[in-house]
Order: sequence, then structure tokens, then C-alpha cells
Amino acid sequence: MNTATTTELNYANHYGWSDVNPYEIVRRVSEKTLEVRAMAATPKGTNLKFEVGGFCAHCTNQNEQEWEIFSDPSRPVIRIRLGKSGWKDARGNRFQLAAAPRKFYDYNF
Repeated sequence: MNTATTTELNYANHYGWSDVNPYEIVRRVSEKTLEVRAMAATPKGTNLKFEVGGFCAHCTNQNEQEWEIFSDPSRPVIRIRLGKSGWKDARGNRFQLAAAPRKFYDYNF
């Protein structure tokens, strides 16, 4: 069970279908409003394996991917708000607060 409180979490990961993109919390406006900024991510030397299949290829070990994630002050700051169905931005994109940033790209989508 996660015992961290909202004020102890410094990241808000964006969940778009099966992909996950890291955001950092840059300002706490209120208990239900946060300002977040997208973080940059570059793949580490993970050796992904692709086989013929799907639209172009099928990645058999995509759960082994690793990313180097770092802050990018040049990216815009957006607001996310806590509602009945969780944290969302003005466009309805879903976010989940976390203690660490997370990046995942679904190569098989």
C-alpha cells in the first residue's frame, strides 16, 4: 500500500493509452491543482528484440526498456486538477502522481 501523501510526491506520470510519459511537479497551486512540466527522456542502451509480425514488427522484450529521464525547463507548464476520476489536465489527459518519473513506449501498439 502506498503511504506517501500528495505533498511528498514530486512527479505526475501521464498515461495515454499504453504509453507513459514523465512530468515533474513544478508548483502546488492548491490541494487539488498542480502545475506540471513534461520531462525529456532518451532511451538507454536497451537491446530491444523485434520479430516479423503486427503492422511492421513485434517487440518481444519491450518491458525491458530503460530511459534516462531529466528535467527540461524549455517545455511549457500546464495545470492538472484532481476530480472524481483522478488527476486530469484541461484536455482530459490522465495523470497519476508518483515518487519517481516513468517512461514507457508501447512498440506493439
